[in-house]
Amino acid sequence: MKQLFLARREWLLLAIIGAIALAVAARAPVFLSWRNGMDIANDSAILAILVVGQMGVLLTRGIDLSVASNLALTGMVCALVGRAMPGVPIGVLLLLAMAIGALLGSLNGWLITRFDLPPIVVTLGTLSAFRGAIFVASKGAWISDHQIHAAIKGLPRAQWLGLPALVWFALLVLALAAVFFKLRREGRELYALGGDPHAAQYVGIPVKSRLMLVYTLSGMLAGLSGLLWVGRYSVAYTELAAGYELTVIAACLIGGVSIGGGVGSVVGAGLGVLFIGVVNAALPVIQVSPFWQQAIAGAVILVSVTLNARAEHRGGRLILERTELKGAAA
Repeated sequence: MKQLFLARREWLLLAIIGAIALAVAARAPVFLSWRNGMDIANDSAILAILVVGQMGVLLTRGIDLSVASNLALTGMVCALVGRAMPGVPIGVLLLLAMAIGALLGSLNGWLITRFDLPPIVVTLGTLSAFRGAIFVASKGAWISDHQIHAAIKGLPRAQWLGLPALVWFALLVLALAAVFFKLRREGRELYALGGDPHAAQYVGIPVKSRLMLVYTLSGMLAGLSGLLWVGRYSVAYTELAAGYELTVIAACLIGGVSIGGGVGSVVGAGLGVLFIGVVNAALPVIQVSPFWQQAIAGAVILVSVTLNARAEHRGGRLILERTELKGAAA
């Protein structure tokens, strides 16, 4: 029942995206051009990477509000390292970014599992702590274009086989996530954990290990995004990507990932990213004030949460099949 609802929702969301694109193209035909499509994909690539990490967290009934601060801190550290060591190869910087991000994410996971704290409280605290660490590391100064490592700037602007490098990064992360959540035991256990944490613990799922896993992965992808963000925009500063965590959560919810845990798909999350990308690209074309973007996103989130809640109440959550329940009763 729930899978059928998700499939219908994904097709509906895809139809809405297509309708928006056609409506805007009626006014500005260039909107449907290949170049504009690549621009939208390039603008949405970093968001897609972050959404994959956030999806894993939401599946366990958690939330990670620190992803944008993690992105900014990792981006600043990589920019400082690149400035101090101009000869360091991009591969080392990529590994450094993912390692720092994973370390920051694992800090969230450790605080949540070790002290049994609410994820929203922990990640709200680390959100501020990471921002403060950026100020300490940079001493409040900006790292500008001429100070950014050439390889960091070159990677997000490269093109491979006709597609921007950022799009390839996003596609790779989405593909690996689809395999992980669909085929790997650890990924399937996240759905069970979010569906009913107590039942998951009773059947032997290592709850704390899985929570550590999702927060570490979310942090690692935020770290990767930090390096790509700094390279693309050629700047690193304290307030980099401030508030972007709300956009990440919005894309997940629009794509059908339930904040109540246990529900969501990589395809749906990707469509949520595409929806935000198309809307953001469409509003300037139809001359709508950018101040309306937040209002539109908020309205869509409310509708998405309502649809998710109605589907969960309608379908319910069964730990055992009905036949097994009858056998147990007998």
